[in-house]
Amino acid sequence: MEEEGGNEHIIDMWKVDKERLASMELKISQNPKLLSKAAGNNSCCIFRVPPSLLEVNGKAYQPRIVSIGPYHHGQPHLSMIQEHKWRYLASLLSRTQHQGLSLEDLLKSIAPLEPQARHCYSQTINLDSHEFIEMMVLDGCFILELFRRVAKLVPFEPDDPLVSMAWILPFLYTDFLKLENQIPFFILHRLFELSSLAGEKSSPTTLSTLALEFFSYSLVLKRPEPEPEPESQTIITSACNTKNYVTFGPDISSKPDSVIMNEKKHLLDLVRSNFTEGKTEPQHGIPTPTHVIHCVSKLYRAGIKIEPKKESESFLDVTFGHGVIQMPDIMVDDLMTSFLLNCVAFEQCYSGCSKHFTAYLMLLGCLINTCNDLQYLCDRNIIANHFGTTEEVAHFINNAGKEVAVDFDLCYLSQMFNDIHMYYRYSWRVQWGSFKSSYSWSLAALVLLVLTLAQTYFAAYQYFDPPKG
Repeated sequence: MEEEGGNEHIIDMWKVDKERLASMELKISQNPKLLSKAAGNNSCCIFRVPPSLLEVNGKAYQPRIVSIGPYHHGQPHLSMIQEHKWRYLASLLSRTQHQGLSLEDLLKSIAPLEPQARHCYSQTINLDSHEFIEMMVLDGCFILELFRRVAKLVPFEPDDPLVSMAWILPFLYTDFLKLENQIPFFILHRLFELSSLAGEKSSPTTLSTLALEFFSYSLVLKRPEPEPEPESQTIITSACNTKNYVTFGPDISSKPDSVIMNEKKHLLDLVRSNFTEGKTEPQHGIPTPTHVIHCVSKLYRAGIKIEPKKESESFLDVTFGHGVIQMPDIMVDDLMTSFLLNCVAFEQCYSGCSKHFTAYLMLLGCLINTCNDLQYLCDRNIIANHFGTTEEVAHFINNAGKEVAVDFDLCYLSQMFNDIHMYYRYSWRVQWGSFKSSYSWSLAALVLLVLTLAQTYFAAYQYFDPPKG
């Protein structure tokens, strides 16, 4: 009876607090919003930067003058460029409308891609369908119009402040390559094919080449191979009239997941891939005895040299052989530091990509322990400092590798880490230095003893066998 009474007491207690019970049931029925359930899928590729990275380098992930996509949409400090997006959209439409492509057509072409586009974001987007599609079209057309103008496919308007004011364009370069400031690449591709004029379609210009040409003004990039011809053409009918128009490209919404996964996810992924293509990671882990290598000064004392590597397409092409680390040069400035950190953030969040940038920054963090280590690399023309003082660059490199995860046994530098470790461990200079350090007093006593015995021997020799004269 007491047991039954206890159960009745518990039931009565929860009946009294019905509001709390209803609140719990509501939370059970809801899906996560800040990190959606779809965030672990390969389709999700645009993430909020993890709080652990924000604590270390928070400003590097926040857009400075322009918002692209939903995460920073509508923020007041980004409203200046937001106004110019509409001006650029008007300019684009003024060229395409005589071909029958209107603003309504652009919106209708993106509408079928809305569910797929929403799944690209790790956080639930609190915009209705009309707001979301409008944002995709406005932001996408602004990016494409700027690409075309910088490539001189379309002339800038006279006295356009976005180019005539020297400080704006560098910030646009940086903001376009921030992880939280992206729209899906397939949205850009659809808008690019729709808005391309006849002259552009007949030229070898593709969206990838156009984008890389844009960023090549601030980053050293290689040009991609020509893209294959479109697989098909899709006819989209406008509901407002009976005309048909053609999207010059494959129907992205009907592509299988395996095809979508192999495509570039967004602009950050496109530029990042330009540095990582052709650089594979080991399929099977290489056991690494240590996850660190020594700094520049210690390696130098062990006889390991660091030299600049000539004619390399990527600063990631670091090699080691015969006691020499060869590193391509890298220019460290505001854009590069932001780009590096956002690539690392992307690699930390997206399971479908390699960890090349993470491993590279971990390597720099090992090599540079002091300002003298950094200065050595600068003197060797490996690092070109356009960022700040030597202390500021060293501080950036030491912070860049904090709060990140990388499997050293599976990273592309794992074999090099092993080789450097073994070379350092068995270097005769290191062994001799360790011997001198460990046995310095014993060695000094031994030398003193030998000298004393020698002096005694010669003194006795002269006594017993004096010179004859």
